[in-house]
Amino acid sequence: MTSEFEPVIGLEVHVELSTRTKAFCGCPATFGAPPNTQVCPVCLGLPGSLPVLNLKAVEYAIRAALALGCQVARVCKFDRKNYFYPDLPKSYQISQYDLPLATGGAVEFLTPGGRKRVGIRRLHLEEDTGKLLHEGVESGSLVDFNRCGVPLLEIVSEPELASPEDARLYLTALRSLIQFTGVSDCRMERGSLRCDANVSLRPRGSREWGALVEVKNMNSFRSVKAALEFEVSRQARVLSAGGRVARETRHWDEARGVTFPSRSKEEAHDYRYFPEPDLPPLRIEPEWVEEIRAGLPELPEARRRRLVSGLGLPEYNAWVLTSSPALARLFDETLRLYPDPREVSNWVMGDVLRVLNARRLELEESKLTAEGLAGMLRLIDRGLISGRAAKALLEALVVDGGEPARLVEELGLTQVSDPAALAGVVREVVAQNPSTVADYLSGKEKALTFLMGQVMKRTSGRANPEVAARLLRDAMAGEGRAGSGAGPDSGGEAGGR
Repeated sequence: MTSEFEPVIGLEVHVELSTRTKAFCGCPATFGAPPNTQVCPVCLGLPGSLPVLNLKAVEYAIRAALALGCQVARVCKFDRKNYFYPDLPKSYQISQYDLPLATGGAVEFLTPGGRKRVGIRRLHLEEDTGKLLHEGVESGSLVDFNRCGVPLLEIVSEPELASPEDARLYLTALRSLIQFTGVSDCRMERGSLRCDANVSLRPRGSREWGALVEVKNMNSFRSVKAALEFEVSRQARVLSAGGRVARETRHWDEARGVTFPSRSKEEAHDYRYFPEPDLPPLRIEPEWVEEIRAGLPELPEARRRRLVSGLGLPEYNAWVLTSSPALARLFDETLRLYPDPREVSNWVMGDVLRVLNARRLELEESKLTAEGLAGMLRLIDRGLISGRAAKALLEALVVDGGEPARLVEELGLTQVSDPAALAGVVREVVAQNPSTVADYLSGKEKALTFLMGQVMKRTSGRANPEVAARLLRDAMAGEGRAGSGAGPDSGGEAGGR
């Protein structure tokens, strides 16, 4: 994209609330049941069925609204959003339009340039639709209505996101905040967190809005960024060529890395909103709101302040360590067992996240515990395992779990610190790398790193680095003295004259 235009981005985020039952009926709202086994006349929209509001869904929505700093309405109401689609059996969705549950609030996130704050326009409660299934079907599609009626929280941002990366960071921070409240697991791969984006471009510095394009079907944080980067670039090319961007809804194609048009963009009047006749307006008493507020857990911002001011950690570390409740718990619980904030922080942020990402695991899905991580750190302190062996041990703790000391024995990771046991390996390495030894003796200290790597390779990472380095230096110093020919008859011909 050229600097001629600037993007204006707003996100509409849908969060499935983790209630036991659906928003307006008693059907289970659990994930993964066989298709069409969690349905009833209400969520299927059969004639004569009447919705009954799930109070727990309202409580969860208020909890999320308070965590976001929103103003909870004293009175809100439900509306019918009318449209036809195969996954919507009633041909309308119970949602909220002109009187939403909450407004205002904001999400803060950390960028390379510092903190950024993006406002929340509205937060409202609605019911989810069914799910169309296309894969494995030769012709047509299948529909699973289990998801129909599951309570959804829609969180609409202000159009204040200035780049695709800002959108990704906003979504990451929003997910973290919602997860800390406990109202949803926010797992995009399961559909409990979904995101649509509204994107437009305008001449840089202009206050005029460009044509709005909605982008759908973004199923991961990486997809959100990639789809928006493509869409911003696409619109810039159209405008640079003198064309006009069509107001439309586009879908992201992950495989091809492009967005494609699916339909023209709807306006609010296209949905023919009108008040839901079977649900009275909802009055929310301030006392109930304050009771919910008092029950909120420690939220990410409060945790970050504690980590920075109380433990002396850098602000960036604090943001990473509060990126999910599971990661924050692992850090806190490990710190209680191994009270070194910097060391625990470095391992959690570094190798723990590295192993989880490589294995494509969420921390909750792994076998790693605070006891296991603290036990591993104590083994390092006692000199029983090297840093390299600790990385292998951590992999085992994440995948299989277990007691660290026992795993060290089973995996053969015990550190070798006996000089006599390492002397032979060191002699071999020095003898087989004469040019590297010569480099070291000529003052190239980096040569020692290569030789240390050879010792570690031959001992499967078990050599004590300090002992091995000392033995290497001693061995090479001996080589240097031998090569210099120092001794009583070192004078040669000059000394014989």
